[in-house]
Amino acid sequence: MPPRGLEPAGVALVDKPSGPSSFAVVAQIRRMTGARTGHAGTLDPFATGLLLLLSGRATKLASCLVGLDKRYSTEIDLSARTSTGDPEGEVVARQEPPAAGELESRLATLRGEIDLPIPAASAVKIGGERAYKLARRGVEVEMPMRRSTVRTLDVISYSEGRVVLELDVSSGTYIRAIADALGGHCVTLRRTWVGPFSVEDAVSPEAFSPARLLPEREVLARVEAARA
Repeated sequence: MPPRGLEPAGVALVDKPSGPSSFAVVAQIRRMTGARTGHAGTLDPFATGLLLLLSGRATKLASCLVGLDKRYSTEIDLSARTSTGDPEGEVVARQEPPAAGELESRLATLRGEIDLPIPAASAVKIGGERAYKLARRGVEVEMPMRRSTVRTLDVISYSEGRVVLELDVSSGTYIRAIADALGGHCVTLRRTWVGPFSVEDAVSPEAFSPARLLPEREVLARVEAARA
């Protein structure tokens, strides 16, 4: 009999709904499997889309998966900035949305290698404490910069001050920071790909069953093929 918590083993592709935290979804899957459960990157509560959850022995694959590139679709309201860069924060500034030409000029500065401040409402530790906890208490801190790679940044539509973008970015990129740099905030955010894994192959947390776990060997083979 395998040691407690190591089976069932594999990687779950879960389509997170808007509302619950990623950690709540991890706990939900853990209750279904009875195994130790981890993740390969979280999503903000308001965001939806693909979570890679690691079950049992497969938790050791975390180091192979957390650095994978990601693809997102987001709708950004360019008429207002919020304190969090998303719809959960307070509006801190309002402005006229840019014309299409000005928007493209702003987008051009955000393609390739970029440095942007990490959002204050993030889990990064500042002086040993999570930044979002400091923000909730009204403590203002200078957030560190993070270098990211924006491989593609495409406009799908732009109307009435709201732009829909699709982005391919390196791991650790904050889409909320990109929205803020454009002069707005994310209204919606959906992660559609993590490396070679698509949200189209994912299921809701409620529809998940251990039978849907991808075997470790298959996961590693997909990652290696994507990097080749």
